[in-house]
Amino acid sequence: MLIGATLIPWSAALVQPVFVAVGPSASSSWRFLLGALVLLAFTRPDVRRWTRHQWVGASALGLSTAFMNQCFYQAIARIPLGSAVAIEFLGPFLVAALGRRSWRHLALVALAGFGVIALSRPGGGLTLVGGLFALGSGAGWAAYLFASHRVGGSTTGFEGLAVSMCIAALVTLPLSISSAHTFADHPYLLGRVALVAVMSIVLGFGAELQALRRLKPSIVAVLLAFDPAIAFIVGWLLLNEKITVWVLAGLGSVVLAGVGVTLEQARRVELVPR
Repeated sequence: MLIGATLIPWSAALVQPVFVAVGPSASSSWRFLLGALVLLAFTRPDVRRWTRHQWVGASALGLSTAFMNQCFYQAIARIPLGSAVAIEFLGPFLVAALGRRSWRHLALVALAGFGVIALSRPGGGLTLVGGLFALGSGAGWAAYLFASHRVGGSTTGFEGLAVSMCIAALVTLPLSISSAHTFADHPYLLGRVALVAVMSIVLGFGAELQALRRLKPSIVAVLLAFDPAIAFIVGWLLLNEKITVWVLAGLGSVVLAGVGVTLEQARRVELVPR
């Protein structure tokens, strides 16, 4: 989970210069296409023996990942990386926090909500459209967690991820066709997107898939509480994004809320009879 939490926002920072040339939608589409080709080359999945259950899981993962990343790239094209990840995190966080309705969990939801408000306060770089795209990405992220858990449990190795990313690439392919000439004229841009694809799809999503094979989606959702913190650090180091007192307060609230739910989930697991 730490590998994925580090590589995915890092790749998001690296891809932003490509937005100027082809836009966020085409950048996301090319990322899926190149990532899928790399995964196919290394895994060579034998889909002839796949069951309907495996195809449904791979399709759900491909569609949810495509929706999540398209929204996320649109968000970070408009608002700071750290703020986008913090708002996006509300998706998996609510999956975990509302999985068990109690006053304690509702208090943690409120704490996380305060954190997002602090991060997204007026003057913090937030725009309405950027915030809405980040919320959409959060909904896709929540669906991605469940779909990835299903694919991880029904396939072996990385073949499920390879097929899922092929589906994501096919769905978003129309968004990349018009920018093909730009990459032909500027191959260094294609090289940058290829690097981003390997970092995020092959290594980042691959690491998360391995984690989801071993953990329940609700547990993974709260372990992702540290994603906003890592995203803010990446934004500060690579994109010169400012870290203010409000940012630290909001970030601390989001992380503490996630850790609180994590500890509660861990305690419940220990109480389950073996």
